Parts: sequence; structure tokens; C-alpha cells
Amino acid sequence: MRRHNPPKRLLLGCSPPQCNCRHRRPPKRYPFRSHDGKLSAVCVDSEPKVVRKLQKQIKRGEFRESNLIMGKQGRGNNWAYGYHGVRSESEQSLFSRTMESLRKEVERKDCYCGTVLFHSLSGGTGAGLSSRLCEAIREEYPLGHILSVSVAPHQAGESPLQHYNALLCLSWLQRYADGVLLFHNDEALKRAAAVAALQRKDVPEASGQVSLSAMNSYIASCLAGLLCPLKIFTTQSGVTMGMEPWQLLRTICPMPALKFLHAAQASTRGTVFWDSLASSVVQPLPRESLAGNPHRSTAVLAVARGPREDAFLISRSLVLRKLKQGYRCVSWNPFPATYWTDPTSLVVPGHHGHSLTVCANHSSSADLLQRVEQRARVMYKSNAFLHWYWRHGCNEGDFEQAFETLRSVLEDYSHLGD
Repeated sequence: MRRHNPPKRLLLGCSPPQCNCRHRRPPKRYPFRSHDGKLSAVCVDSEPKVVRKLQKQIKRGEFRESNLIMGKQGRGNNWAYGYHGVRSESEQSLFSRTMESLRKEVERKDCYCGTVLFHSLSGGTGAGLSSRLCEAIREEYPLGHILSVSVAPHQAGESPLQHYNALLCLSWLQRYADGVLLFHNDEALKRAAAVAALQRKDVPEASGQVSLSAMNSYIASCLAGLLCPLKIFTTQSGVTMGMEPWQLLRTICPMPALKFLHAAQASTRGTVFWDSLASSVVQPLPRESLAGNPHRSTAVLAVARGPREDAFLISRSLVLRKLKQGYRCVSWNPFPATYWTDPTSLVVPGHHGHSLTVCANHSSSADLLQRVEQRARVMYKSNAFLHWYWRHGCNEGDFEQAFETLRSVLEDYSHLGD
């Protein structure tokens, strides 16, 4: 079984243009583009090898060449090195180049609504630079939303510094982001394995090995299910407004203290039974916290996509009931579960595929925070590897504030059922 290392590359996506001019309308299938048709995305990595793979997209006109930002050396899996950058004039700051590219993308918009930040939690670039960018974007564009899509490393360990990096990055996201959509490598591996098992029933000769590509495909499919354009957010003239990420934040995390989100998806290519898809989403959910307390959700959003939209509307009461029970929605929220629908299939475009993607403000996210806090504290008390952080500008106050921030979040999630 292949190990999955979350990409160090950062990808920032701005909100799409909101324009009713027909000659300036971006392609319908890809609304997150500028008026010239190029993707409104900035990709950055401290090493060139990953971003270079996107050079082919430049030739196809997908990316703007100035938005592929590469450094000359890595950040040593060190949050402090990624946050503070290279203290040398020989390499122009990745941070300043990224913010300049983001500024230009914002200025191309008719209306800037927010930024989606894709990154990992374990590496120096993914954790450190993303923290700096999240902080700067909040200060530079205070009225815009920030949705972080964060990939957490395997519990077994991918780097000896991953707990420090995740601790500091999660605390920064809690302070500056509006919502944090967490994907765990271990859970993505299990979900991708389940998808592969279903595929082997249809294709017996298919391999039983779960590849890195399959894990990435599952995460990308969840994001597409949640963030791709929906009919309900499209104008009568057919212009996609691109409000899906920001409506997601308003629906799932209206409380500033509780902003860590869990996403899962089930799909089928044949006859659809929406309640069965709901059961497939709910069944693998963790039921209890590390302390043995039942997990709960403040809010749940179900996004049903497929040509049989009417079938979902007929069975929506049953589906929402299953989701409310499976996610153990809190009693104090009178309307904890809602849904969006769209007649377009994302499973196999143009075919009769159906998908049910569920996003919830679920307390199981606190399990990751608790593991990170506990393991980082053990290392911190023994002074393990701290000299690497002091060397690059970090100090004890950064760690103490990070521990306090995560403890506060854990306390809030532990009282969901009160």
C-alpha cells in the first residue's frame, strides 16, 4: 500500500467574477476563472519540482504563468521556516510574490468575496507559509471569506516535526480563517479503499491496491460535490455566481469558535436510492471521542447531484432524518440539517451518475486537534527539536498561544451536547 504525503504546494482560489455581460462571461463549466478565461488560482511551493508539473497547463491556457510561484529550496518540514521565510536577499520572498499575484487576481474581479486556501498541515510550506498567507489575507481583505481546505498527515507519522507544524497551523487557522475543511489521510485511505472495493465488483480484474491518485481523487470528488456550481446559485441568465463556498460557511459554521468541518461522499452510477447513499456516508463515521463521549454535530449540509433530482426531493425527509441521527445533531438547533440539489452528475459527466456529499460541523474534528495537542505537548516538555524553531524566528509565546487556542477549541466542542 502506498503512503500518501499531502502536497506541500499551496493553491489559493479567488471568488469568480460576478458579471452579467455576455461577452465577458467565463466558461459555464469552470466558473472560477478570470475574464480572460484563465483560472483564478495561485500555486506556490518552496521547491520547483511539484509546481513544474503544472507547466503543461500554462501551454493549454489554463494557468497564468506568473501565478505559478516556485522557490529554490524547501522549508525543511519546519513551520517557523515556512512562516518567516528565508532570511536572505538571494531568494525573493515567496510570501510577497504570492500576495502580489493574489492582489492582481482580486483586482481582476468585479466583486471579491473570498479565498479558498488548499494546503497540508505537516510540511514547512503547507503549514508555515499557509499560516502566514491566511493571516495576511485576513488583514489585507478583512471583508472577504477564507475557507481553508487542509490535509492532515497519517497518525503513524510522516515527519518528526508534523505535530508541531500541525499545532501551530491549526491555531493560526482558528484565528484567521472562517472555516477549516479537514481531510485526514487515514480516513481518505479508508474511503478510497471502499470506493475501490465497489469498483472491483464491476471490474473483477481491477487492482485491490489503493493508490495515492485514488486518495486524491476521493478528496477532489468531495470538494467538487460541495463547491462546484449549483443551479440554485445561478442567475436566470445562466451566470454562475460562485457563492457555493461562502454559502457553505454561512450554513455550517455560523459560530466563530466552531469552524472545523468534516466531509464525506457516496456515489453510484446506476439506479439511485438516496437513503442508501446516506447510510453509506454515515456508516464509517466515528461515534465516540477519544474520551468516550458521543460525537455530535451543530449543522449538516447534504449536496445531492444527479439527473434524478426529483427522486431526492421525494425521499429528502428520510435522508435528512438519517443524517441527523447519524451525525447526532444537537437538540438546541431547530433546523440542523439542510440540503442543496443539482441535476448535473459529477460522477461521470453526461451519464446517469449520482452523488451525495455531506459536510458537517462534527466534533470528530476535535479528535485530530486533541491528538496533535497531546503529542506536541509531550515533545515540547522534553524540548525535542525546538532549536529548529528558535533558529527560524519562532518563540515560546507562539507555542503557548497555540496550545491555549487548541485547548479552547476542544473545550467548546466537548460541550456541544449541553
